Amino acid sequence: MSKERIWHNLSVNEVIESLNSSLQGLDGDEARHRLAQFGPNELVEKEKTSPLMLFLEQFKNFLIIILLVAAIVSGVLALLGEGDIWDPILIVIIVFFAAGLGFVQEYRSEKAMEALKQMAAPTATVIRNREEEEIPARELVPGDIILLETGDRIPADARLTEAVNLKIDEAPLTGESVAVDKMTQIVPGDVPVGDRRDMAYIGTTVVYGRGKAIVTGTGMTTEFGKIATMLQEVKAPPTPLQVSLDKIGKILGIACLVICAVVAGVGIIVGMFDHILDAFIWGVSLAVAAVPEALPAVVTISLAIGVQRMVKRHSLVRRLPAVETLGCTTFICSDKTGTLTQNQMTVRKIYVNDEIIEVGGAGYEPKGSFYLNGASINPQDEPHLLRLLEAGVLCNDAHLISTDGVWQVRGDPTEGAIVVGGVKAGIKREELTHPRISEVPFSSERKRMTTIHNTPQGIVAYSKGAPEVILSTCTRIYAGGIEREITEQDRKRILQVNQEMAAQALRILGLVYKSLPGKEYGGEVAERVEEEMVWLGLVGMIDPPREEVKQAVALCKQAGIKSVMITGDHKLTAEAIAKELGMLQENDMALSGSELDKLTQAELSNAVEGIKVYARVSPAHKMRIVEALQAKRHVVAMTGDGVNDAPALRKADIGIAMGITGTDVSKEAGAMVLTDDNFASIVAAVEEGRNIFANIRKFLLYLLSCNLGEVLLTLVAFVIAAVTGVHVLPLVALQLLAVNLITDGLPALALAVDPGDPDVMQRPPRDPKKTVFDRPMVSWILGMGFWIMATTLGVFLWALNSGRSPIEAQCLCFATLVLGELFRCFECRSERYSIFRIGPFSNRWLIAAVASSAAILLAMVYIPFLQSPFHTYSMTLKDWGIAVLAGATNLIIAEIAKLVMARRSRFAIPR
Repeated sequence: MSKERIWHNLSVNEVIESLNSSLQGLDGDEARHRLAQFGPNELVEKEKTSPLMLFLEQFKNFLIIILLVAAIVSGVLALLGEGDIWDPILIVIIVFFAAGLGFVQEYRSEKAMEALKQMAAPTATVIRNREEEEIPARELVPGDIILLETGDRIPADARLTEAVNLKIDEAPLTGESVAVDKMTQIVPGDVPVGDRRDMAYIGTTVVYGRGKAIVTGTGMTTEFGKIATMLQEVKAPPTPLQVSLDKIGKILGIACLVICAVVAGVGIIVGMFDHILDAFIWGVSLAVAAVPEALPAVVTISLAIGVQRMVKRHSLVRRLPAVETLGCTTFICSDKTGTLTQNQMTVRKIYVNDEIIEVGGAGYEPKGSFYLNGASINPQDEPHLLRLLEAGVLCNDAHLISTDGVWQVRGDPTEGAIVVGGVKAGIKREELTHPRISEVPFSSERKRMTTIHNTPQGIVAYSKGAPEVILSTCTRIYAGGIEREITEQDRKRILQVNQEMAAQALRILGLVYKSLPGKEYGGEVAERVEEEMVWLGLVGMIDPPREEVKQAVALCKQAGIKSVMITGDHKLTAEAIAKELGMLQENDMALSGSELDKLTQAELSNAVEGIKVYARVSPAHKMRIVEALQAKRHVVAMTGDGVNDAPALRKADIGIAMGITGTDVSKEAGAMVLTDDNFASIVAAVEEGRNIFANIRKFLLYLLSCNLGEVLLTLVAFVIAAVTGVHVLPLVALQLLAVNLITDGLPALALAVDPGDPDVMQRPPRDPKKTVFDRPMVSWILGMGFWIMATTLGVFLWALNSGRSPIEAQCLCFATLVLGELFRCFECRSERYSIFRIGPFSNRWLIAAVASSAAILLAMVYIPFLQSPFHTYSMTLKDWGIAVLAGATNLIIAEIAKLVMARRSRFAIPR
């Protein structure tokens, strides 16, 4: 029954009647009956995938399957004495390394539900059998009356029946940091969770006051339960790189089967092999050469290196594939509070003595100047300003503290802003000899707070609160250095300024005072104290934007990325901040959650790319926004810190949780965590993501062009042998495998840490639907693959025609191929720029990798016991000259191609 009602629209009596309960609570028998009917008050988790199945699922990748088959076949051949045992061992290590990393990432992603469960209160105080008792929270049922005190975590969703100065921190649910004043009056209409002031929700915390409430929802029918349901239903989409690599795997798989069949078949037909087993060995060797077995490991390590770089830029990546996804992000949907703003309320404007004074500085650091009409003023020379700030500092429960040089506010952020404003003007509460002797606490009904102080001038009451309410208590005004009667003109002017400040999205408080007669306070009731007050002025505050965010938003525009604000705050505030940051332009739209509800799916689809601000949104709204953008083929990054954000974080292409203010649930659901909660760090992560994808292209270009050259070399040699009848191949099977060992691993890894191009953030995002193999890349692979084949085969044929022995010709071919591929890796550092422009020695890891590979080649050529198996001999200086010159043509041809394409302006920047 608790699912069918909109509880915040009902009066307390209607809720009690609907739940067949009373303010005296349920009796024990009824509670047990309802517990059997509704079940325990806990989140129910769907059956989880076992760790073993999660691990086995990592082997569904087609490329991984090909590598495993190749490892098994080459392992069997090695055991039969027909191959090298190290090749299958290395392949298996690579495969299990990649699979293990994938398993760890997915296993961690299963933890979001556990984090959500941990937010539930362990116990609850209820009225059962007309008596208060503490019970396990899991035993709560709809209709129970629960008691709420300061510090309590709300144990279930409930309609408030009593609220005494009650404030609840709903940040885990709504993401908004300011505690919500609660009341018992009906909240009409279909309003967001954050506006339902007559409700209390599971997982939130009482920070002030006390209350009672009747339980309306437990377990999966609570707001947390709805989020848990969405969290379990949402699956993270595959990243563009995962899609591309899967396609590569399928293409290579088909290619391997064809290569094995052609080589074995042609070899047997022309009589190149004495046994079918020899043909099979050659086919497998060539297939292994065609498959870049280092690819899964290099991709994984490349992403892991990117993760380490991102840590230095305040981004912690929890799922490796997300690193690459950042590079093609087209929309960043960001929270406002704490991410775009400082999450530190700051006094911006003060209206006093019919003058508007602006206050400099931002955040809680007590530094900032005061300005009147644009000119700096000394606050100590402004008695009206000092009296107003003194009132604000005294009528205040917040404290400003400094911990290790970091300024923080303990207490309400709005009150903290006034304390900071006072310190900027030289007013410190601890230095004032005005002890508080009584107070009338704030309540949502009165909308004001009053404190009474014993001052050198006598007993004085200070009040602050909603301007229109505070103004109605005033009969006098402090202006022109004196107290005088307040006129109707004064009231109109004050309300006009209040409206103007509100239009600037400032949170405004009015401040008043009153001198009480006598030297001692007699404990008058609030109504008598809070009348015939003296008006002081208005204080306007806002949570200011982070200084670095405006530049980051501009960088996003330059990079073709649209920034969107999604907040639980009011629309007017959101628009003001968005305009200040440059996110909301003249033709852009801003929508509230209620306005979003009125749009059909088709209307939202048409408008979604032009909406830059969403205010007062719910978890379902966030999901709808993400889905609408994804339906338009956008790659969406979504930030979040509350429990309510978790489903959208998982649904987004890249979910980004806040490290400082974020809940454990949001961190577990997100693919990335911002350690400084700063939007600018997202943009830095996007830049790093683009660099990582560029590096993945580099080593793909390197591995595949070189492997294609090796395959073409062998296939063309087979054809020549079939035509000429000379059955001498350029390489023996073990040499082919050795080339892969020498050239594939270390140089490819070195390319993974290559610095990015300087203009990477001046290019538009690449289309995630397009495979990594775009036209420029395919052209490079085919062109250089054919050139590698041509130069290597040319050296081999020249050596044979010059009277060299088959072993000498094969050794020369082997050395030329290895050196050519090492020269090739330098050219793969950029598809656009000359190696001499980016600096041939600017990647020290690549220099070390090439040197190591060259050392292995020298060892195979000159160490006697390696010469026989690898068909090498001690090459002369002339031989090396031929090999180096032939190999260097790979670099020369690539340089010429880049120059020609640049001059013709036909080169397309990779996207």
